[in-house]
Amino acid sequence: MTTKRAQSAATGEDGRHLYTCPLCEAMCGLEIEVADGRIAGIRGNTDDTWSRGHLCPKGASLGAIHEDPDRIRAPMIKVDGQWQEVSWEAAFQRCTELLAPVIADHGIGAVTCYVGNPLAHSFSLGRYTGVLLGMSGIPVSYSPGTVDQWPKNLSSHLMFGNWWGFPVPDIERTDLLVVMGANPAASQGSLLAAPDVMGILGRIGTVIVIDPVRTATAAKADEWLPITPGTDAALLLAMVHTLFEENLATVGRLGEHIDGIETLREVTRDWSPERVASVTGISAERIRELARQLAGTEKAVVYGRIGLCNQEFGSLASWLVDVVNILTGHLDTPGGAMFPRPAAWTVTSQPQPGLEGGLPEFGRWHSRVRGAKEVLGQVPVSCLVEEIATPGEGQIKALITVAGNPVLSTPGGNRLDEVLPQLDAMIAVDLWLNETTRHADVILPGPSPLETAHHDDLILAFAINSIANYSAPVFFPDDPDRPEEWEILIRLTGLCAGTAAEDVDVAAIDDGFFDYLCFTQGLDGAQIRSHYSHGGPERILDLTLRTGPFGDRYGEVPDGLTLAKLKEQPNGINFGPMIPQIPGNLGTTDKKIRLAPPYLLDDLPRLAERLNREPDDLVLVSRRHLRSNNSWLHNVSALMKGRDRCTLLMHPDDAAKRGVKAGDTVSVVSAAGRIEVPVELTEAIMPGVVSMPHGWGHGKSGTRMAVANSSPGVNTNILSPPTFLDEPSGNGALNGIPVTVAPMTE
Repeated sequence: MTTKRAQSAATGEDGRHLYTCPLCEAMCGLEIEVADGRIAGIRGNTDDTWSRGHLCPKGASLGAIHEDPDRIRAPMIKVDGQWQEVSWEAAFQRCTELLAPVIADHGIGAVTCYVGNPLAHSFSLGRYTGVLLGMSGIPVSYSPGTVDQWPKNLSSHLMFGNWWGFPVPDIERTDLLVVMGANPAASQGSLLAAPDVMGILGRIGTVIVIDPVRTATAAKADEWLPITPGTDAALLLAMVHTLFEENLATVGRLGEHIDGIETLREVTRDWSPERVASVTGISAERIRELARQLAGTEKAVVYGRIGLCNQEFGSLASWLVDVVNILTGHLDTPGGAMFPRPAAWTVTSQPQPGLEGGLPEFGRWHSRVRGAKEVLGQVPVSCLVEEIATPGEGQIKALITVAGNPVLSTPGGNRLDEVLPQLDAMIAVDLWLNETTRHADVILPGPSPLETAHHDDLILAFAINSIANYSAPVFFPDDPDRPEEWEILIRLTGLCAGTAAEDVDVAAIDDGFFDYLCFTQGLDGAQIRSHYSHGGPERILDLTLRTGPFGDRYGEVPDGLTLAKLKEQPNGINFGPMIPQIPGNLGTTDKKIRLAPPYLLDDLPRLAERLNREPDDLVLVSRRHLRSNNSWLHNVSALMKGRDRCTLLMHPDDAAKRGVKAGDTVSVVSAAGRIEVPVELTEAIMPGVVSMPHGWGHGKSGTRMAVANSSPGVNTNILSPPTFLDEPSGNGALNGIPVTVAPMTE
């Protein structure tokens, strides 16, 4: 496992550092050269046991993120509308002064938090957000989960009894890959962690991409099948219909572990390819042939991602991807869809109290204003605006944001921008003064990515190999006395629970959280704590490694994995590809896969109504770019170079009908709002569809993001109706939004 080049320089020293990129799901191993205390170069680590030298532009930008002059390095409080840097003690005291009166006057129900996407990539935040969400007493929290993957959480919960147990396409061993609503050429993989995804796809026998846009992935595929946005579930139902009608359905060894096959056969009887062809835009014969291809290929798999989740039938589409893989014999088998086996289990995936067994126990509470039902502990993030703006018992008076920018990343974020000043208190844990944190009263910054250790947590649950890869910090923090991010979260947790932030016993809460995690593994926390001299995320990482599938279980397996052993392998350890795990990994009450959950079947009439709906003139879909990761890499000059990427993609035929020419600035209007944006004409999008990138809209006063503000773009979420949702999950429908496009008049 070691090589002659395995040595990594010590933290704070010049030389060659081995580090795992924390910016996306590829988890690439890097060689970072430090000279005179600064980044001299970054390249892929060819000895990394996982990524083998792969590197994308985001990983190469880590030095710029670390050295960004706009990055907040000391806590700040707002005094008479102006920001002042203060000591950590003063910052925590100010948090107490702001939050304690809100709780005293209105109760903890008047406090909420928003936790952002970077948590999934953070060593501290990813392991300690559960402390804030679970121990603070805050009753309702919000996250980008309900504008991202919540339909997949829902379908996995109902089918497999594991809300974070996603089947992942085994792309290294498959011969046929059908990609729906995903663009790994830009994302590097999403709910699919693999090194150099596009390189792997280039070695697959046949790749078919089903998407309204001929993405960079589709451009390199063997076939692009354009589909009407929002109709993926109808297409998949017709494929299931074909599998049954032509006696192609086979579940192989999983048969004894599956419940609901006959129910599914019956409910799909009326969903013929002929019924859905005109709506989807894909011919009935091609739908049938696609089903035959999947059934007739020994190693084949369907992979659906955010384009399927972020639509009005996201839960049905997410469920049906797994159904097709099951009925073609491609679940839990090499080359098909398999369940990852992470070397370290994730804190995030722990079962929610009251939701064990995969039962549809939703609607346990409803949002105060809209009456939106709770699903898997959350309501749509778009509810946050109205909960702040609407007076009455339970009105949100205080907000804690953790590494998030919901003003740019959530439906109707422009309205959130308007109502945030109404809060009595806002505290942000963040590295930048951005469009959301500019409204805060206190900003508590974490370290740069290179000032903290790294080992992925949640992302390992999507990985095609079982890997472990610890990275020591490259640099020491500028302020040696600064608290780490996990300590910040614990102090805010204690503050919400009634103790002044500056007086919180951080170690006691940390020990209590650790004891709980030990309990989930059948271990005595006090006994296990005796193995350690310090707390924090490294203690949790050691626990999750030692009680993972390759761990030593604190001496029970003498040759098993520990953090100490992992640190001796700076190029990481790769325990190999995914293996079959059913039925052992099923969390359903009867230990069976629920192929036809009634909760999802109840949504089929709504989809049937969609088939009879008059087609919209134009619909909007979202997109992303390789050099962008939502809104939080737009302040890196190297990633922002080149042509303007915040444009409206439009088919030339649609443009001609409206008198629009390439480069024109047009007005785009939806039921929610209006934006003005330059047009980019391309035949790489189906007629009737336009596309905007996600995460733009910079240039607001009071922000400190010089690079981003020089190319602000426009916020596509202004066009996202807050109540346009996938009803079973509450996930926002950011794709398939009806819009009109017209040239700007003088």
